[in-house]
Amino acid sequence: MNPALSPAARRPIRELPDELISQIAAGEVVERPASVVRELLDNALDAGATQITLRLLAGGVRLIAVEDDGAGIAREELSTALKRHATSKIASLHDLESVGTMGFRGEALAAINSVSELALLSRMDGDASAHLLDGCTGELRPAARSTGTTVEVKELFYSTPARRKFLKTDATELAHCIETVRRHALARPDVGFAVWHEGKLVEQWRATTLERRLADVLGEDFLAQSIAVNYSVGTVRVSGRAGLPDVARARADQQFAYVNGRFVRDKVLTHAARSAYEDVLHGQRQPVYALYVEMDPTRVDVNVHPTKIEVRFRDSREIHQAVRHAVENALAVPRAQALASLGDGATEARPSEAGQRDVEGTSSPFIEQNWQKPTVRWSQPAINFGSPADSRVSDFEAMWPARPVDEPASSALIPSADARGTGFGPGQRASTGELAPGGSSSTPGAYGATGAGHPEASVWPLGRAIAQLHGVYILAENAQGLIVVDMHAAHERILYERLKQQMDEARLSSQPLLIPATFAATAQEVATAEASAEVLHTLGLEITPFSPRTLAVRAVPTTLAQGDAVELARSVLAELAQHDASTVIQRAQNELLGTMACHGAVRANRRLTLDEMNALLRQMEATERSDQCNHGRPTWRQLTMRELDGLFLRGR
Repeated sequence: MNPALSPAARRPIRELPDELISQIAAGEVVERPASVVRELLDNALDAGATQITLRLLAGGVRLIAVEDDGAGIAREELSTALKRHATSKIASLHDLESVGTMGFRGEALAAINSVSELALLSRMDGDASAHLLDGCTGELRPAARSTGTTVEVKELFYSTPARRKFLKTDATELAHCIETVRRHALARPDVGFAVWHEGKLVEQWRATTLERRLADVLGEDFLAQSIAVNYSVGTVRVSGRAGLPDVARARADQQFAYVNGRFVRDKVLTHAARSAYEDVLHGQRQPVYALYVEMDPTRVDVNVHPTKIEVRFRDSREIHQAVRHAVENALAVPRAQALASLGDGATEARPSEAGQRDVEGTSSPFIEQNWQKPTVRWSQPAINFGSPADSRVSDFEAMWPARPVDEPASSALIPSADARGTGFGPGQRASTGELAPGGSSSTPGAYGATGAGHPEASVWPLGRAIAQLHGVYILAENAQGLIVVDMHAAHERILYERLKQQMDEARLSSQPLLIPATFAATAQEVATAEASAEVLHTLGLEITPFSPRTLAVRAVPTTLAQGDAVELARSVLAELAQHDASTVIQRAQNELLGTMACHGAVRANRRLTLDEMNALLRQMEATERSDQCNHGRPTWRQLTMRELDGLFLRGR
């Protein structure tokens, strides 16, 4: 038995001294130098700073100095600023429940002062001079400084040597400090940041726009390989950029989420963003994103953790759905549509036949100058599952009916929306689409009849099919160069999205179980089932208490009736308890639909005509998320003329 706990050694209950209280608080607030940097940056931003400079020595262990050009602190308030729970940011419970500032607890400076040698130098606009406060002695004296505040923290953890032993190398601590500044820089692009270490400038970001700041902090590649997110529902707005599935990483180290300008690590936001990438990411890859959630401050509690990096939402389901739909909508737009804008004359220059650069604005052999970009969108007819038995889901001709030979060429470019599930009868075949010696299709009405110089062909983002390679890949020519398409992956995504659309249009029906499936449940599972009865009903589940410690699954979604009802119920309840939202049902249904699409998609080594290949390309341009199959593999790749020229050293 611990002698300190024995009755004879019992200690009386007494108040702790203020210094020890502050040191205990420092253990929660100040974990390492980066924690100090975070708190001081929060104060600088709350003071209205437009330029913040951070100076470090030994990774922040020997010195952390934060200089800003904010409003400053009044002379008579400097001493008060170092007291515990002293702040100018809140004065009542109402203020606490609607916090709009980065800091508000009023304990950071006191905690930092208790484990370091702190000095506070500040000057307000209109003061005759600045004033310097020594945190150790309390001495206050005039000093020289322009308007703003400087906080110097020397010899961190000098008074608690045991804490100092847990610090890592100077390089590691410096990396954590820089990462903290990066997070603040992404939140406030209107503020300039500079980081100095051992007298050398290591990072600098000037005040600019959000898009430019994202490129400066995360790199130009992030901006080029991400898409804009802009979504509003009710009082919640989600903006920022979401990385393309192709640039997903093995680690979740490039995920930045902000709530009302505050960087947070929240399970609801992380789960919502990851679920939006579910059927476009390969394996366990992690997405890259920078998302900004703006909402009513009264609907989010930031007073959850001393470091203020965690939040609690009043309606987690609302936020989860908003973030998920925001990212899903952004990812749904096929990237092939971006190629159409490049076809307007923005194609990159490439070396000419003589080895010289093409003059900007000269005509391209792929683009006709006097044409208007059509605004019509390709229609996407649904698969007719009620078609005769000899018309299969994998039959291209049943999915995309070919145009009769005598039909006008302009109408051939758009598959008819009225021809749902119709096409050639048994034994009928489309034109072979073989190219005539002159370069056009041997059949005038075929998709392949349009040459590369034809005005409509130049705006097809994925171009015009020219060949099939080993029965696996489709080769197409567009304004930028060569398109290579994995026909099975592309067809699989098209079928998958159609099946999902048909599933969404139909009400999610449930099938009662003849014998309810019962299982032993925890107290949390029972409480979640009772509190989320309406949500479970919308998901097609009926879970009711059978006894105080037993739940009964009485109905499951019809599409999942053959699965394990108990395992499904447990998974849904676990997600509802943790995130107040569940995607288990949708994931299970999507897995089923994905299997159907995979088996129904065209197989390798099937020879396609040019008509069929062009029909597939047009459907890809109109299908959401057509850049990846439902397993996360890419469906097409672009090889530009510049890249092709480089392979053959042209122009060198």
